[in-house]
Order: sequence, then structure tokens, then C-alpha cells
Amino acid sequence: MGGRLLKRHSSSVSAAAAGTECPFCGLEPGRVLEENELAVAFADAFPVSPGHTLVIPRRHVADFFALEPAEVLAVMELVFRMQNQLAAEGRPGGFNLGVNVGRAAGQTVMHAHVHLLPRFAGDVPDPTGGIRNVLPGRGCYPSGT
Repeated sequence: MGGRLLKRHSSSVSAAAAGTECPFCGLEPGRVLEENELAVAFADAFPVSPGHTLVIPRRHVADFFALEPAEVLAVMELVFRMQNQLAAEGRPGGFNLGVNVGRAAGQTVMHAHVHLLPRFAGDVPDPTGGIRNVLPGRGCYPSGT
């Protein structure tokens, strides 16, 4: 996919929680790819695939399920906008969309965020099961179903 051709914006996450050391609240404006009033999209600093993008609410809240309905809509608006851009730019064969909520689910940055992962033919030997593979051995359905 090469370099990112997506338009960069100048706004940053504006509502950092007082005293927090959240890496998303301190996001440098030059990292912002797309934004709206309540959410921001930017490239993941440790991408799993070319184009791996994070979409976050501007408000610092750890739990995705604690977002206000308007924030969920704003986040999803950017997820769709970024998916369209990434699809046109990199021509992936598919996408995974994921949200980790809580440490037991693997959340390491306690600011709600959605992962948008472009997927490419051959990036794993067998993609069957997709997101089900977060639990080893659970990616495939039992035979006969």
C-alpha cells in the first residue's frame, strides 16, 4: 500500500481528562486523518496491516459501551469514511472491525477506540473465522454446522 495518501487534518483530541497520560488525548494534530465534531481517525502507531486505522471519541472515556449515542454515531461515521478511503487507496480484499473493552478483552489503552483493519489475500494462511480467532482454536465452526 505504500505511503498513506489520505488527507491530513490539523485538529487534535480536545477533551483530555485532567491528569491522564492517555496517548490518544495527547494526539499530535498532524496524525489526524479525518475528524468530525465528536471523533477523530488516525493511523495506528503499531499497525497490524497496511492502513490499520483507529477511530476514537474526542471525549476521554475508557469503555466503548459508555459512549453517548451521538459519540457512537460520530465514531461510526468516521469508520465508514475511512473504510471508503482505504478501500479506494489500497484495494484490500476485506476488513476487520474490532473493539476491545476491558483488560480481559485485551484493551491496553483505556480510551475507547475502534480498530479498522484492512485485510489482504494471503496476509494469514487461513482467515476462516475472522474475529473469532481472538480465542485460539475458536476460529472455525465445528464440522457439521
